[in-house]
Amino acid sequence: MKVCKFGGSSMASSDTIKRVADIIKSDEKRKYVVVSAPGKRFTKDIKITDSLLNCYAESKKGKKVEELFKPIRDRFTEIAEGLGVDKQLDLNSVFASIEEGIKLSSAPDFAAAQGERLSAMILAAYLGYTFIDAKEVIRFSDNGVFNAEYTNDVAQKLLSGIDTGVVIPGFYGSTSTGRIVTFSRGGSDVTGAIIARAVKAELYENWTDVNGFLTADPRIVNNPKQIPELSYRELRELSYMGANVLHPESIFPVRKANIPINIKNTFDPENPGTLILPGVIQHDRLITGIAGKKGFVSILIEKSMMNNEIGFTRKLLSVLENLNMSFEHLPSGIDTMTLILADTEIGNKMQELVGGIREAVSPDRLEIQSDLALIATVGHGMAYKPGTASRLFTALSRVGVNIKMIDQGSSELNIIVAVKGDDYEKAINAIYEEFIN
Repeated sequence: MKVCKFGGSSMASSDTIKRVADIIKSDEKRKYVVVSAPGKRFTKDIKITDSLLNCYAESKKGKKVEELFKPIRDRFTEIAEGLGVDKQLDLNSVFASIEEGIKLSSAPDFAAAQGERLSAMILAAYLGYTFIDAKEVIRFSDNGVFNAEYTNDVAQKLLSGIDTGVVIPGFYGSTSTGRIVTFSRGGSDVTGAIIARAVKAELYENWTDVNGFLTADPRIVNNPKQIPELSYRELRELSYMGANVLHPESIFPVRKANIPINIKNTFDPENPGTLILPGVIQHDRLITGIAGKKGFVSILIEKSMMNNEIGFTRKLLSVLENLNMSFEHLPSGIDTMTLILADTEIGNKMQELVGGIREAVSPDRLEIQSDLALIATVGHGMAYKPGTASRLFTALSRVGVNIKMIDQGSSELNIIVAVKGDDYEKAINAIYEEFIN
């Protein structure tokens, strides 16, 4: 049995949904389908979820929901008519209930979830599959925290009694009181993984508009190679550092059941895509991929005899905790420690942060450097080949890139370096040329 999740680009129009239906029907094992809200049809188009969130926000300012909702109504009507299911579904009643729900909602989650719900209703009608609302399957606690084990029990019981195919909306669930709660954006990937675990699927297929993971960002590296296979751990590292083909939290449900994930392209279904497997993958290449992000700040804290001061790190990190901040990396020396934080995490609290550090640990010197980029070179193969770090540093030196920070875990799965933001693209290309080309 396979679970298939189709993303926004796959659900964007009646024509793309016909492609989706052909893919599902081509394999009788594809009985469980999870869908996203319609995405963009062209470059300047607006995603349905963004339109719904705007509808909610503007309605709270006093604008009429009916007028704000009209483009969404028109889009789904066009899709349903294009598939010939508009007569099967009483869409006018559904639209009216959504508009009323948006008026009554005190949070945006209800509005944000309706794109997935309508997508799933339309696809189920077109396929002749059973529609199951995600609010009946995916459970959150009353404070909005996803309840994984309870959801798994509910999903197993609900889905085991259905013989026909099933279509479930992604991205959202509900509390015990019926309040709609959403995952973070891209959360339909998570829903698909949850369903795959519940039905004990042999494979979780995640259909999107790219041929799987690439060894580097194609906006930076010209025509990067495709990654045929990678491990869950490699996926986590690459996703965390910006390779956003798959929601990074989607591996947790399938990892518990050792279910592989196959990233596939709806618009090139014959391409094998990228297979993500539970164990360590022995690649022919030394590294699996390169990923990175801009927008970081480093705070160097220097203090004599820091290594002998009991509780130094705890006192430092308590400053972040009090300010509700998380950090990315914390490389250290005998008398130095460097905090690496995202710009978005600091916001307008830099003065407060620096003051808190000075008060907590009384540093001899404190130095701030902004506009940094982090680059991760990832691969299980690095653990078995001496000299990987040397090659990496030489490649960067060759193109005149100065390394501001180095962080490598004991697992030797990745090496992370910080460089100036202006050197980011140059550094990515240098690493790619050294290890991939």
